[in-house]
Amino acid sequence: MLLRPFLYEDTSCASYLFGCTTHGALAVVDPHVDLVDRYLAAAEAVGHPIVAVFETHVQADHVSGLPDLVERAGATGYLPAGAVVEFAHTALDDGELVELGNTRVRALATPGHAPAHHAYVVSDLRRGTDEPWLVFTGDSLLINDVGRPDLHVADDAEGQARVLYASLDRLLRLSDGVVVLPSHYGGSVCGRGLSSNPISSIGFERAHNPMLAHAGIDAFVQALLADMPDPPPDQDRIVAANRRGRSGAPA
Repeated sequence: MLLRPFLYEDTSCASYLFGCTTHGALAVVDPHVDLVDRYLAAAEAVGHPIVAVFETHVQADHVSGLPDLVERAGATGYLPAGAVVEFAHTALDDGELVELGNTRVRALATPGHAPAHHAYVVSDLRRGTDEPWLVFTGDSLLINDVGRPDLHVADDAEGQARVLYASLDRLLRLSDGVVVLPSHYGGSVCGRGLSSNPISSIGFERAHNPMLAHAGIDAFVQALLADMPDPPPDQDRIVAANRRGRSGAPA
């Protein structure tokens, strides 16, 4: 399985090109609009097409490259069921599977940062097993932190924090060795204590992530809602652009 990270330093966003080179089926997770040319160039360099583009949720801190990448690559765009957007896409339900040759992608509903939010659990059949190898966690489980619950449902941040607690429990049922690849790293306003290291594992986060160490949901919620940073600049414009698929979006 091919895996290539793309880090966008201006907003500390991480996106990923991955997929099966045996059957020539690649995908991108949480693409940034400014990196679309780079995803396409990387796919061309390895000689395989991008056939799928996954969004973990409607982004609030950067304009998504999903519509542009879908159009230019002729790929299928996937979003969580319930994501409110105005462009054609395939909605994935919890547990739904997308097969990219030997690479299998299973949607895992992890709401809380946003009401419609998926992690994507990936396995590689060439390893001789369907056991998960890595998980793209979006803005749910971050490295040394978790996603903030106030950006998409500002009037019920506490309720979303409680939903996120249950979502994190779902992720922590994965094996310790599963690699964690989130969509943000240190410097992002989508969390507070993110590590500058963008890669971890379920076991390491279980042992060392301070937001996973709270004794019960009430302590977790209290800690998560304390000292919330300012929201992303231009959040309303960015969310509107991402819901429209950039059609008619202001410059």
